[in-house]
Amino acid sequence: MMDVLKTADGIIDGDRLNRQDNLDFLITADLSRLCKGADRIRSALCGNGFELCSIINGKSGKCSEDCKFCAQSVHHCTEIDSYEFMDESKIVDECKYNESKGVHRFSIVTAGRILSKTDFEKELSAYENIKSKCKIELCASNGLLNDEQFKKLREAGVSRYHCNIETSRRFFPEICTTHTYNDKIRCIKLAKMNGFSVCSGGIIGMGETWTDRLDMALSLSELEIDSIPINFLIPIKGTPLENAKSLNYDDILRTVAIFRYINPNAHIRLAGGRKLMNDLGKQAFLSGVNSAITGDMLTTSGSGIDSDIELLKSIGFET
Repeated sequence: MMDVLKTADGIIDGDRLNRQDNLDFLITADLSRLCKGADRIRSALCGNGFELCSIINGKSGKCSEDCKFCAQSVHHCTEIDSYEFMDESKIVDECKYNESKGVHRFSIVTAGRILSKTDFEKELSAYENIKSKCKIELCASNGLLNDEQFKKLREAGVSRYHCNIETSRRFFPEICTTHTYNDKIRCIKLAKMNGFSVCSGGIIGMGETWTDRLDMALSLSELEIDSIPINFLIPIKGTPLENAKSLNYDDILRTVAIFRYINPNAHIRLAGGRKLMNDLGKQAFLSGVNSAITGDMLTTSGSGIDSDIELLKSIGFET
């Protein structure tokens, strides 16, 4: 059987896992050794720095897309609050607050395939306002933008764009039918062409196989993604996945460790689903993760900015 610690040492020395390799050993390897190897890779190639980002839901609900996991889709009957584009002053104030607490990046996230012209102009104004008042790095997550919109976002001071591929190419049609996996890839490549760092990951626990998870990690590696947010499904009443079985913590740890082995230089970012972890992610942070979404408004995470920073420092990270 393949020794995952030797594999980790090889990766540190420059080896890379790819589609030509048989990666089944990552699925069956002893979990504690796999996580130890992932942490070793993270430490050697990324150091002890830890990146915290925070998001604000700038426009909520009434999304035209039919993603089966999402409460904001008009195709599903959920109890989510819907509202039009948020007032600029509220966005700016939230960004200032997060910066004051030590958060490194801030993003406006909006529901929908793409923003209307009016809403996009509102967002550009908010980013320009933030840029004039804050030093925090700026990200955006606004659906499938076009070339002109990407250029305007860059001019407004945004340096990173978020567009999840969600899952494997094979499984994607089981999750969404209103846009395609290729639409996602085109958006990512267009963002990179316009000079953006890209944040792209997906959701684990939607019914995909371990092979799908490997495929997703490999696709992100091939796209040379800088930041990989990994969400763990929290089933939402009213969505098609409301009865999905929640992941156990061992599967969560194996997932983040695998993503570290395949994407050794990336920020592996713990995102949605932290309440599935009885230690708020501590063991995941010791299994290859080196970034996370945080925030005092993220009530479902079970943690806040101060407690996240305290936890990270207690296990040797620098924030």
